[in-house]
Amino acid sequence: MSESDWCLIESDPGVFTELIRGFGCKGVEVEEIWSLEDSIELKPLHGLIFLFMCEKEQQPTDTDESIVLDSRLEEEIYFANQVVNNACATLAIVNLLLNVQHQDVELGDALQNLKSFSASFDSKTKGLALANSPLIRQVHNSFSRQTMLEFDNSLAGERDEASHFIAYVPINGRLYELDGLKRGPIDHGRLPDGLPTEEWVQHAIPVIRKRMQRYASSELRFTLLAVISDRKTALQKQLDTMTAALDEGGDESGGLTEAAAAEISRLTEAISHEEEKIARYKRENARRRHNYIPMVVELLKILGERGQLNGLVDAAIDKSRNRQAWKAEGDRSATKDAQAAKTAASAAGTGEKGADAKPSN
Repeated sequence: MSESDWCLIESDPGVFTELIRGFGCKGVEVEEIWSLEDSIELKPLHGLIFLFMCEKEQQPTDTDESIVLDSRLEEEIYFANQVVNNACATLAIVNLLLNVQHQDVELGDALQNLKSFSASFDSKTKGLALANSPLIRQVHNSFSRQTMLEFDNSLAGERDEASHFIAYVPINGRLYELDGLKRGPIDHGRLPDGLPTEEWVQHAIPVIRKRMQRYASSELRFTLLAVISDRKTALQKQLDTMTAALDEGGDESGGLTEAAAAEISRLTEAISHEEEKIARYKRENARRRHNYIPMVVELLKILGERGQLNGLVDAAIDKSRNRQAWKAEGDRSATKDAQAAKTAASAAGTGEKGADAKPSN
């Protein structure tokens, strides 16, 4: 991979959390959401990152009438276009972070300087500024994987798929979708009256669900990541505050009340859980970066010397053919079922009209 290329990024909370910290941003982490309703319980929630797979002909178009191209781009919203391939993950997280105003979030020098330097630029030039940031590109490409093969993208089939990351974030009481492949942010309207700003995700859920339904007929692979305040830091603050209060006051007997002891135990256990999670992220990311090619080459040599390699290769080919045949049969069955259901529905509708014969309004 050349220095100008950007690698693909895995949609994993550990990867995104390390990306954010690599950029120098503090006070936030990323968590994967398995159900849209789960996002309601995450507070404070600064934004959402949505990953979907689409075929090239389904990739985002620039025909949405609610695209923001007015003074809000200069006065309220930071929005950069995607100008290089494979940068949409980093672009989504940077666009999101540069629109967050919360006491827990510290952008750090790199992101703050980028925001200040490019504030007056148009969206495309902002994208160029981001793409030419040595630190951002270096952190992004730290997740590139070693490979023994070079793939010619020009040989991709007609159903070539691409993954795409976009962000949802509340800004000044409105919900915006930040998609770097569009000319500007998408305005999804003002938050409903009476809905607190911290509950903004309730307005985002139907918007994201509608987006998922757009691809439901051909795609079920979606990932939703939540950008939230760093949990360990928040828990540690709670524990420190409680401990300080107990040191100053406490009960007359000089011991802890049962409720206070239980709360301290809960906070300590939660902090330990967060530390284990951070350690797990580090292990997983180290494995992602590790170069396994020498080990694989050596293993293949050993299998060849033992005369086992050809048999394993033949077995793998047979397994792949069986899997493809099973998938093709499943696709044919699904198509037949869909056609049968459509025919039955059409027949039922015809029968109802013939029986009632009532004029429509």
